[in-house]
Formats: sequence, structure tokens, C-alpha cells
Amino acid sequence: MRGRNDGGQSKRPIVLLCVMVVCLCLLFLYFSGSNGQAGSAALEYGTKFSRSLGWGSYGDDDGLEESIFGTGDADDVKLKSFPVCDDRHSELIPCLDRNLIYQMRMKLDLNLMEHYERHCPPPERRLNCLIPPPHGYKVPIKWPKSRDIVWKANIPHTHLAHEKSDQNWMIDAGEKIKFPGGGTHFHHGADKYIANIANMLNFKDNNINNEGMLRTVLDVGCGVASFGGYLLSSNVIAMSLAPNDVHQNQIQFALERGIPAYLGVLGTKRLPYPSRSFELAHCSRCRIDWLQRDGILLLELDRLLRPGGYFAYSSPEAYAQDEEDRRIWKEMSSLVERMCWKIAEKKNQTVIWVKPLNNDCYRSRTPGTNPPLCKRGNDPDSVWGVPMEACITPYPEQMHREGGSGLAPWPARLTTPPPRLADLHVTADTFEKDTEMWQQRVDKYWSLLRPKIKPDAIRNIMDMKANFGSFAAALKEKDVWVMNVVQHDGPSTLKIIYDRGLMGSIHDWCEAFSTYPRTYDLLHAWTVFSDLDKRGCSAEDLLLEMDRILRPTGFIIVRDKGSVIEFIKKYLNALHWEAVSVVEAESSPESEENEMIFIIRKKLWQPGGLPDPK
Repeated sequence: MRGRNDGGQSKRPIVLLCVMVVCLCLLFLYFSGSNGQAGSAALEYGTKFSRSLGWGSYGDDDGLEESIFGTGDADDVKLKSFPVCDDRHSELIPCLDRNLIYQMRMKLDLNLMEHYERHCPPPERRLNCLIPPPHGYKVPIKWPKSRDIVWKANIPHTHLAHEKSDQNWMIDAGEKIKFPGGGTHFHHGADKYIANIANMLNFKDNNINNEGMLRTVLDVGCGVASFGGYLLSSNVIAMSLAPNDVHQNQIQFALERGIPAYLGVLGTKRLPYPSRSFELAHCSRCRIDWLQRDGILLLELDRLLRPGGYFAYSSPEAYAQDEEDRRIWKEMSSLVERMCWKIAEKKNQTVIWVKPLNNDCYRSRTPGTNPPLCKRGNDPDSVWGVPMEACITPYPEQMHREGGSGLAPWPARLTTPPPRLADLHVTADTFEKDTEMWQQRVDKYWSLLRPKIKPDAIRNIMDMKANFGSFAAALKEKDVWVMNVVQHDGPSTLKIIYDRGLMGSIHDWCEAFSTYPRTYDLLHAWTVFSDLDKRGCSAEDLLLEMDRILRPTGFIIVRDKGSVIEFIKKYLNALHWEAVSVVEAESSPESEENEMIFIIRKKLWQPGGLPDPK
């Protein structure tokens, strides 16, 4: 008996010591994870620990199937902080991350540009850290000055200034970067080049807007988007498109300048825009092989062009006389002729083709002519993750009979009910009431924002659930542009947005958006969180994504039910956000029950330091 008692007493200190060591280790792990220093390793989503906080997708093995809004699951979440991503992630685009492609050993066809298409990380590889701004980051220069000059510290990359020094893309000017307005094909300025295109098309006064009939443009391979930037003074808006390729940061520069832009590529998937969205497509030395795969890339442009739309092509094939260029020109001319395009004009190293107004040419082609017409079941407005097809998209019968899109000239186009409302079984009265309702809502928003913002503080805006685009339409008197986002699995209202002369993209908010960090001044989220919760996606993922794409000192307007607002409030400190205003939303038939308006501002902070109170 005595021996056993002595043994128990000798083991007790060892057990206590082990318990203390374990506790200290756990405390160390907790505080090192919440310290928020720039060099800290980012935690990953999908672990049992992160799911216990509501991170990752719901409905997984742990059984989180119910909404966390307004339940006990969320009430106990009081995050001290999110860790800060390593500096190397300061320009992270989660679904366009080449490092992820290498790490996951994806087998992609480089010739088809698949490595520049969207490949989102699986839940277990998503980072739950805050994207830090680069060291020395400053509040961006305001529009319209930003068209011509930006802070170098915000995008500390000058390789394009040296690589394209003979083409006037951009100039390294000390602590700033200047944009003289040049491009690969328009060294002497985009303004002169644009006027030349208008002159080739015999537009009145050499104005590219053609008395309001040319409003929306797709600029493929846009560089730093000077072409799109200089179109804006003519009341023409361009979606400037380029991949995250060897000319890295070109779209980041475009957005920093306050010019509409999107990261995308003509690869294997349809671009995230509905059919018949643009009056003009433009390619200036964009280095695209238009003849590959039976002309599938040119046929994608054809899908996107309106009846009578133009394709302006400035490239050596259009004028050079060497054997290879002549071969390409001959084959391309044959292709567009079979597509029923005609040359509108060809001079000054540029050719402009025009698309037919109706289906007559398509129907008169010799049977068996390639490319074929798309099959009847092919929905030209279904685009999210949909492969391109090497076929011609014919016009609907009504559009064929009318011989055009039937759109009003700009700016009347913004508020005139477009013909394609009938595709959605929406009446003109419903459209007009929606426009009026959002005008009242936006007026309310600005009354809440006005004490906190200067007149020129906001330029780049994203409406995360745009519906018919009436939020953007209500901002017509302000010097801003709006990226109107439409959910990929909802009604195809994005075509209505383009028919109003506005810009936008299809997207799935369960994934990251195709843009760089710190590219938008204001995000508008109308019931986005409630919709996401119904689909079983993570609200925390979305909060971190919104933080990624929002500029420091930028604003968020959340319009959602009260339980969503209370949920978001719990994350303000962790995200370095501050509440500006919380009010009850005005009641309307379209409002959710207990709908609230929550206005938030993102603080300017640096890794390892406290948020800047400015």
C-alpha cells in the first residue's frame, strides 16, 4: 500500500507539468494566429477549427446546414482579428492565381489560354487572411486626374513603362506613373485614333458615339485601357478586357485610373456577357489568333455584337505585305465573309467590319457552309462556365424582322424600356417602377453618405446584385461608373443592363471576383448575404472577398435583413471596418422583412500597424 501511494505522489507533478505545457502551447497558437502581422502564415479554410466559426461552406460533414444569421452559431463569434496575408499576396486574385495552378498540377492547354481562365481554389486551399496594401499605399488620386496619373506606391510595377517606352503606354515619373494616352497602335494618343475610327465610319463631327447610337464597346487586349479611358469623354463606355498575362497589372492600372475593366481572356469559355451587348468590338495589336479552331474566337465576338455592330481591327495583317501576313489576311477575309460580315472601311492600317442587321445573309448561304448556325437549343445568354462554340448566333425572329436592336440613343436609352424585357416577361410598367424605386433608394443612400464623403471621393462602384441596373441608372448625374453584377443562376437581366447602355458581368458570389485587390470605392450589396446563405455558401468568405476588392477608405452599403446586419457587425473590428450608419429601410413590396441599411467604411491600415484614422 505504501509503495503505491508514493508512486502516485511522484507522478502528480509530472501530470500537472504536462497540462501546463499543453495550455501554454494552445495559448501561443491562438495569439500568434490573431496577431495580424504581415509575415504570419495564413490559416486555411475547411479545417475543423475554421468550420466551428462558420467559415467554409455549410452543409459539410460537421452538419452546419442552417443559417447562421440570427442563430446561436453566430452569437458567440467575436473575432479579435483575422491574420494578415503575407506580403507576397498583396495582389492576390484567388481564381486567377498561377501559383495555385502549379501547386495543384492542373493539366491545362496553354495554346488555348486555359491557364488564364478562372480556376478557383477548393475550400481547403482558400486563405482566411486580410490582403495587405503595399508599403506606402496612398488614397488613390481622384477622377478625372487619375486617368492620366496614379501613385506608383499603389501599383509598384514599372516594367510596362520600360517595355512599352516607345509606345507611350505609361511613364515612370518619380513617385507617380503617368499615362500619356498612347498604345501599341496609337503612339500619338488614343483621342486621335478614336476620331480616326469615327471618320472611317462617317460619323457626324468625327464623334465616335454616332449621335448616341454607339454606346457600349468591348476592347479586347486593352493594355492599360487608354482607348477605353478616352472614349468616356464621348459618352461611350468600354469594357476593357485583358488577361493576367505577361503584361501583368495592366487591368490593375486601368482600374486605378478609374476606367472600367475586367480580367478575362478569349480562351475556351464564353466571356461573362450576354449576347448582343456591344455596338463595337476593338482589337489593336491584341496578338490573338482569330483563325484557330475554325474561327471560334471571332465567333464569340460575333455573339457579343449587336445587329449592325462593328469590329475595328488594327493589326499588321490588315496592311503588311509579307507572305505570312497576306496568308492570314486572306484566310481571315474568307472567314468573316462566310460569317456575313462586310468591310465598312479599310485604311490607315485599320480595317472595320460590320455585322448584318438581320438573318437574310445567314439564310442565303450555301448549305453546309462553315461556320454553321448555332443549334436551336443553344442559349446565347448562358455564359457562366459555358464553353464557346464555333457557330454563328442568329437573331431572334422579332429582332430579325425589325432589322436591329430597337434601342433608343444614349442618354434616353438609360430609362427607355428595352425590347428584350419581353424575353423575361417583364412589362415596361414594372421596369419604370423599378427605376423610380431605386432613384429614391440611392437618394437615401447619398443623404447618409454625404457627411462622410467629398464630392469626388467615389469613382469605381460595384453593384453586387444589379437586377435591371436601376441602382446604376440612379447615379447618372454623378461622375462614376458601375460594374453591375448579375448572379449566374438567376434571371438573365444582364442583357437589360447592357441595353440600358451600362456595363456589367455575370458572377457567382460563392467565388472570388475577377479583379485585383483594392479596385472599387463603393460596394452595394442588396440581399446578397441572404441569397448566399440560402445557397449554402460562406458569409465570412464573402466578407473577406469584399474587403479584398474594396479600396482603403472605401464604403460598403449593405441592404439586407436585420439579422444579417447584426452578423456583419461582429466582424467590423476583425476587418478594420467602421460603422457609418444603420437605419431602417423604407418599406416597399420588393423589400425583405425587417430590411435595414448598413453603411460601412474600410479603414486605411498598414501591416504591423494600427489603422489610419483618416
